[in-house]
Amino acid sequence: MSRKYVIAGGRGFLGMALARSLAADGHEAVILSRRPAPAEGRIRTAIWDGRTMGAWADEVDGSAGLINFTGRSIACLHTPENRREILESRVDSVRVLAAAVAACGRPPQVWLQASSLAIYGDPGDRVCEETAPCGHGFSADVCRAWEAEFFSDPPTPRTRRVALRIGIVLGRDGGALQPLARLARWYLGGSAGGGRQYISWIHIDDFCGLCRWAVDRAGASGAYNAAGPEPATNSEFMRQLRRALGRPWSPPVPAWAVKLGARWLMRADSGLVLTGRRCVPRRLVDEGFRFRHSGLAAALRDLLG
Repeated sequence: MSRKYVIAGGRGFLGMALARSLAADGHEAVILSRRPAPAEGRIRTAIWDGRTMGAWADEVDGSAGLINFTGRSIACLHTPENRREILESRVDSVRVLAAAVAACGRPPQVWLQASSLAIYGDPGDRVCEETAPCGHGFSADVCRAWEAEFFSDPPTPRTRRVALRIGIVLGRDGGALQPLARLARWYLGGSAGGGRQYISWIHIDDFCGLCRWAVDRAGASGAYNAAGPEPATNSEFMRQLRRALGRPWSPPVPAWAVKLGARWLMRADSGLVLTGRRCVPRRLVDEGFRFRHSGLAAALRDLLG
């Protein structure tokens, strides 16, 4: 049976991948976006600003599920202004979506909300399941505020709530893999800094699969680590990436060079590369979700051909 799903902030890499997955199975995906876009088969766009109620809220009423990927990209310099926008874009979107759900005569059965593994801070080698304590620092603070707003006592008891703490999603059409592969192809695919920081990754097909699983599984609620079961160190990740691309060993990039390159070339915070989290999807595994791509080498071969 065809159902309608509303994907807020869905014009990015993750949102479009999920929308196309839903549309391929005959469902309708309505993307809430600041910019109009032509319809793509069963995918269409409704305009919103991520802060205020509008005609877009009519799409939520009667939908089977609401998915929210809204949030200013963290791939920027973390200036005071950018930090404010990162936090407000996340919290404001949750707040206005909650108001829309509360106003529904037929509220969605489930609300799937993006969060991030950054909530665990920089725990080093410590394995983080969903019960691990929150970390410290700007990114962890943002995630705490984000989830606190999402799980605050809502006047929407008929809508089940699931937060996905998303790791590094690997795909062909966006995300972190393509710029890393470009560096490796240019023989610049060495490890970053000490190379011991962990990358908790997930194949885009498994990410869409777990979103579909969380929507359909009536017992799914609360927070889940949206990452594969085999996190890899930065050094191992880059080694497997070079192997998938047929490139030889490359020298490591020292931390000072990563910091300079991030600031002056990428205009982004170097912590995105130099910190990491060794997270595992304990709840997903315990509750029966099955990963199609659990091994890094095979996942990279699948994505890079």
